[in-house]
Amino acid sequence: MATSTGIRRLVDGARRLADDDGLPPADQLPWWLAPLPEWLENVGLNLVWTVVAINLVGTAFGFWYYGFHPLPLSDSLIVWQFASEPVVMWPFVPDSPMATLFIAGAFALWRLGRTNEYVNALAFFGCWKLGLWTPFVLTAFSDAFLDQTALPMYLFLFFSHLTMVVEAFVLHRISDFPVRAIAVAVVWYGFNDVVDYFIPIVGDPHHTSIPLADGVIVGGSTVLQIAAAGAVVLTLVATFFSLATRVKKLELGSVPRQT
Repeated sequence: MATSTGIRRLVDGARRLADDDGLPPADQLPWWLAPLPEWLENVGLNLVWTVVAINLVGTAFGFWYYGFHPLPLSDSLIVWQFASEPVVMWPFVPDSPMATLFIAGAFALWRLGRTNEYVNALAFFGCWKLGLWTPFVLTAFSDAFLDQTALPMYLFLFFSHLTMVVEAFVLHRISDFPVRAIAVAVVWYGFNDVVDYFIPIVGDPHHTSIPLADGVIVGGSTVLQIAAAGAVVLTLVATFFSLATRVKKLELGSVPRQT
């Protein structure tokens, strides 16, 4: 009897997590704009503070990965890529940690009743773009990465970044994607592409460190060209997806007709 009661409670708890009571209604968007099942979106929104906490932990780890080392105490405070970059360009270096910070902020502000469309757009672009760009370069340059990265860390980086894409596809439930917010995200991530791959302004290109020199030829193109192509294409696709979501929401009448 006790066992069956416990199972029933677990089932009821799972149902409540997947329930949409008190959540923003799911828009009837095309599957390619909202590919997640509605129950999974509901789980993410019902567990929003857990999602926020996980992303903040990921942000802290990301800054550590790029070289901000308050721990271990035996390290200098600034090492690795941060140590090799001009200080003025530091805001454009930790791309993935900034993306997880944006999405933590987007979900937290929504839960607090203070939704910010600019943060939502930055979160969507960041999690879509970095969530796919990192697995892309990990795959394209897998031999070089695995020479310097333990397999468990390699797999963690690969799959944790894909999870960012899943998070991005929940944002349509809490965002109207106004054009002005999309424009801010395009400017931010477009400028990041410029300084990362084309015009570094200060020093060398500021893209995430790859364990191959930028000029090394891989499959007929340089490492820099391959990484740049992935980043630019993903910025453009994020722009298309966010604008398409806006248009579909307007067609469905779920948002006011304003920018």
